Amino acid sequence: MTSAPVVPRPAATVLLLRDHPDAPPGRAPLQVFLQRRVAGMAFAGGMTVFPGGAVDAADVPDPQLWAGPAPDWWAARLQCPTALAGALVQAAVRETFEECGVLLAAAPHPGAELDAQLLGAARADIVARRRSLGELLRGAGLRLRADLLRPWARWITPESEPRRYDTAFFVALVPDGQAADAHTSEAVEATWWYPDEALACADRGEIRLMTPTEHTLREIAALPDSAAVLAAADDRTVRAVAPRVVQRDGRRVVLLPGDPAYLDPADPAAGDIVPEAPS
Repeated sequence: MTSAPVVPRPAATVLLLRDHPDAPPGRAPLQVFLQRRVAGMAFAGGMTVFPGGAVDAADVPDPQLWAGPAPDWWAARLQCPTALAGALVQAAVRETFEECGVLLAAAPHPGAELDAQLLGAARADIVARRRSLGELLRGAGLRLRADLLRPWARWITPESEPRRYDTAFFVALVPDGQAADAHTSEAVEATWWYPDEALACADRGEIRLMTPTEHTLREIAALPDSAAVLAAADDRTVRAVAPRVVQRDGRRVVLLPGDPAYLDPADPAAGDIVPEAPS
């Protein structure tokens, strides 16, 4: 008897963007921060991904510590309940801070700078779950900057997988005065990539990309700079994408909505089917 699919766990991931200040002539300056996950991790081990992770029980937004579009605005854009939308934004900010050291937050009054030493200690506490993001914001007199994020997509792990996530994809610029780093135990390396170079490395087998990562990189690779990505995000309609995994000639392939075989996986006449590494 076939068991019921695992219920997807809510998660958030962030395309952290910058424009390279010294991009060669003729080269679009847009770059995105990518991490190669530790090979032994239970989900997406060894894959190159955007920073992110599952929603935590403490990811409950406090309206007094929130700046920018309210959770109900995000709910309309992400097509999910308001409480979940707020938690997804909070998780996106928390995960970006944990994994990259970039905090999408600011003091209520303009001109105030984040205390790097204080944030370094707070980051370790949050990673160790000794402190929540809300406790950090409250203690440091900061507010979460939801206005620095834009919604981009939602991807749901295929039903055949033992670990499933319903992941909201966001885009955000690195705030002035901050820098992304590789100080996380979840990745063996992390750095800035031109989207087309990451795709070329994946084509050569030098890095491995999950289908949502590859699809998203192809979308932003067509755009010239971070301003264009943010503008594109403002114009997008976010709908959940739920790939299907099938076996073809001894290999796993992913069917996306729009592929001819998506509704009938037994039909071999699929459109663009993409090899998918085991998660």
